[in-house]
Amino acid sequence: MTADAAIRVTGLEKSYGSLRVLRGVDLEVAPGSIHALLGSNGAGKTTLVRILATLLRADAGEARVDGHDVAAQPARVREAISLTGQFAAVDDMLTGRENLALVARLRHETDPGAVADALLARFSLTEAGARRAATYSGGMRRRLDIAMSLIGSPRVIFLDEPTTGLDPEARLEVWDAVKELARGGTTVLLTTQQLEEAEQLADRIAILHRGRIIVDGTLAELTALLPASEVQYVQKQPTLEEIFFALVGEREGGEEDAA
Repeated sequence: MTADAAIRVTGLEKSYGSLRVLRGVDLEVAPGSIHALLGSNGAGKTTLVRILATLLRADAGEARVDGHDVAAQPARVREAISLTGQFAAVDDMLTGRENLALVARLRHETDPGAVADALLARFSLTEAGARRAATYSGGMRRRLDIAMSLIGSPRVIFLDEPTTGLDPEARLEVWDAVKELARGGTTVLLTTQQLEEAEQLADRIAILHRGRIIVDGTLAELTALLPASEVQYVQKQPTLEEIFFALVGEREGGEEDAA
């Protein structure tokens, strides 16, 4: 493992009574990359993230985030990270701008309003900034939630199932936001059960199964693990996603023409 990894995990173990959730996890995440952690329910994804975010203590092994030991230097780790859970943690009674400004004040930013305005622009929420968050769509709420997690310029962000419960359009909005994070140099550890999400976003993909990382590599490296496919000529049927966006696009275009 390299010394400059943004996240480095070695032999991490965690049990709840007789239930062994993590059984010796090894993982390395490069700075400024998106690393997807795949696994079914109960595989240990959320437990691993909670340990890395200093919310749980491991039973054995070592974990370092941004060069800091999560067990021995939890305060330093918290200064370097942000955690976005499965559900958007926004205050519905406040506007989008007020949500951002509130977090900026809690982070002791010198100009909370300017921070809020910059993030609204970055995540294409400026026009909605004066509206209460309760009026936002699912994708807008998730983008606002991610924007809030960027206040304080964390170097590492944990995204735990960021598109859970979102419709296809909202999911694409969130994907764009995550890609923007990496382009800005932020390291992203993404936990997901959606294989397509990992394909679209991740530089590397790790599969956590029964408490262990069983494979970790690029999509091309994981694809190469399977036997070469046979070439067959078949008529390609459109996917449900392609049908959905084709129909929605036509409907929206027709409504504009009628107007």
